[in-house]
Amino acid sequence: MARILMCPPDYFGIEYEINPWMDRRKGADRERAMAQWEALYATLTGPVGANVELLDPVQGLPDMVFTANAGLVAGKQFIPSRFRYPVRAGEEPFFRRWFETHGYEVLSLPEGCIFEGAGDALACGATLYAGYHFRSHVSSHRELSRLLGARVLSLELSDPRFYHLDTCFCPLGTDSAIYYPDAFDRYARQVLSDGIRQPVLAPSEDAARFGCNAVVVDRHVVLNAGCTALRNRLQEAGYTVHEVDLSEFLKSGGAAKCLTLRLD
Repeated sequence: MARILMCPPDYFGIEYEINPWMDRRKGADRERAMAQWEALYATLTGPVGANVELLDPVQGLPDMVFTANAGLVAGKQFIPSRFRYPVRAGEEPFFRRWFETHGYEVLSLPEGCIFEGAGDALACGATLYAGYHFRSHVSSHRELSRLLGARVLSLELSDPRFYHLDTCFCPLGTDSAIYYPDAFDRYARQVLSDGIRQPVLAPSEDAARFGCNAVVVDRHVVLNAGCTALRNRLQEAGYTVHEVDLSEFLKSGGAAKCLTLRLD
């Protein structure tokens, strides 16, 4: 059974602006956000069949709901994030404490090594694809490879709307992934073309709805509602697609994947 970490959106809101999606003037409807989060939780624990564990939310940390950014899980090892922006750095000790108390070996990155967890590092088989430019620094990839003994392929992000790798890339299997090519520079597109032999490419309108920011459990794919073309492509490839309206979280630059962290 897949294990996933989530954090209820009790204190979620648009309190600052650290990506192009965030606008404090628009804000977020907390009641609607809670209903959408609960619908995602119900989908994951119901038809998808995942075991979801919960992290307690903390007042004053509105983006703690995006547990994908807690760090990177590899077996029973955990590498905590070191956030670029101070407004999110306050989350770090709470994420670290959760993993320490749940029996994980915590491996720390050096001071000054900027890395934003599973938002910017996703595995396809034994290969770790790692994004950089807007939120994580490319130097962190060398440290990830050293700590995990893993092959790490660096991908430079080129569109500020897709500021984390998980906003434009989602592994489906060892050589298969959903991705949006225009979010990457030319070299990164070549790396993806070489490594992802069975791509499911997202059209621009579905990428802008964060269709690539999906949760994959076996042959189930959970994504933001309204990504019609991408949904059809996934279904044609044999996946069962579950759509959940996550529009309140899109205001903060996140969707299904951002709201979850795989623990297995």
